[in-house]
Amino acid sequence: MNDKKLIKIAKVVSTLFMPLYAPLWVFIALFFFSYMKMLPWGYKLFIIGLVYFFTAFVPTLGITTFRMFKKWTHLELSHREHRHMPYLVTLLSYGACLVIMTKMNTAMFFRGVVMSALICQIVCVVVNAWWKVSTHMVGIGGLVGALNAFSILFFYNPIWPFCALLLISGVLGTSRIILRQHSLAQVLVGFGIGYICAMAFILISWM
Repeated sequence: MNDKKLIKIAKVVSTLFMPLYAPLWVFIALFFFSYMKMLPWGYKLFIIGLVYFFTAFVPTLGITTFRMFKKWTHLELSHREHRHMPYLVTLLSYGACLVIMTKMNTAMFFRGVVMSALICQIVCVVVNAWWKVSTHMVGIGGLVGALNAFSILFFYNPIWPFCALLLISGVLGTSRIILRQHSLAQVLVGFGIGYICAMAFILISWM
């Protein structure tokens, strides 16, 4: 396999597992693969729509608008010193989602998912002040952490989904390195941030 094919595959993998979609994947998994699948369809679709709007659509729209205003390429936007505004847009949008879910009095561990994603973003902002971390790996690490947390809360063995996510994590991390977006250390630290924040805050929200 030549370098061009590897780069194309790496770009496809990076696009499929965009970090902004991590909270949405968690809610989809909850509503389709746990006892919460018994909830009314109207309610599930409303929550999924709400999460998608504030954690994926609004940040993507805001970041794209900002990039076009600055006339930056995707590569230029990925530079550490250019990440402050995208992070700010994401923080505000995630914060709005958390406030709305709180006003609606949704289940605390629902809010815990969004809160953990928000905390991940805050940690990334702090780290970004001096070092670039992989937000793609933060996202996939958050999925693994959420799966681990819910396996503890719901008393089930998630060995196969866990293995699948670890495999995807490895492929995604390798893709980010192939695209020269991150070093191995940035990939590993990103995964660690996502995993720890998601697992810790989802478990805390259950208490």
